[in-house]
Amino acid sequence: MSDLLRIAIPNKGALSLAASQILSEAGYRQRSTTKELTLLDADNGVEFFYLRPRDIAVYVGEGTLDVGITGRDLLLDSGAKAEEVRPLGFGASKFRFAARPGTLASLDDLAGQRIATSYVGVVEEYLTKQSIAAEVIRLDGAVETSIQLGVADVIADVVETGSTLKAAGLQVVGESIMDSEAVLIQRAGAQTSDNFKIFKRRLDGVLVARSYVMMDYDIPDDRVEAAVALTPGIESPTVLPLHKEGWTAVRAMVPREGAQKLMDSLYDLGARGILLTDIHACRL
Repeated sequence: MSDLLRIAIPNKGALSLAASQILSEAGYRQRSTTKELTLLDADNGVEFFYLRPRDIAVYVGEGTLDVGITGRDLLLDSGAKAEEVRPLGFGASKFRFAARPGTLASLDDLAGQRIATSYVGVVEEYLTKQSIAAEVIRLDGAVETSIQLGVADVIADVVETGSTLKAAGLQVVGESIMDSEAVLIQRAGAQTSDNFKIFKRRLDGVLVARSYVMMDYDIPDDRVEAAVALTPGIESPTVLPLHKEGWTAVRAMVPREGAQKLMDSLYDLGARGILLTDIHACRL
């Protein structure tokens, strides 16, 4: 069992369901109930550990576990000796400061303010880089009420839609100081094992499959070159003659975004029988 890849997964919160989904699409077993804290998938050479999202970077950074999925915000806030391997395309959010309307004109006005946050590491690093002197107050959980209760003048938190801030009578100040999303992490400077290479390759395949679709169409022979210029594929499109004389079949991977517009362009060019098919997984 020593060669198993030990993987930390969020046990709850916004990242948990999406992380399990991408792992399932990559061919890995996932737990059937949230009461399961570990799951062995011996056939695929991995063992999953379901942990508090905030603790994952610490376990990975200490080498207790090999890799993990967590938020970029939680990774940076932890100060753990772990590093981002690649973004995973879900759980997007922005880290913002917020205060009562009219309190702050810009982030330059943070000097001397009391800032409540659950992300002390992120905030202190930002203040240090900007040479801003302010008091940082650590709070666990929701920080929106800290201003109303007189504990803080400003809050700093991860914002997805901003509806919670508006409900608390707060408005964001300045631009986002960090864009966060789910990321794959490993211990800083760790050697990459064969099992990890396979694991990452599977995730890469799922992410590519989510971004692309397979397009098939028939095109008159004299318009093949123009059509292929629109659908070059990854390496090259598959081009085969049809039984019907004067026609060619083309197959290519195309970006999911803009695929409908591409179908319109091909139709105008003379293509017919244009089909789009979802890709569940791939290896490039």
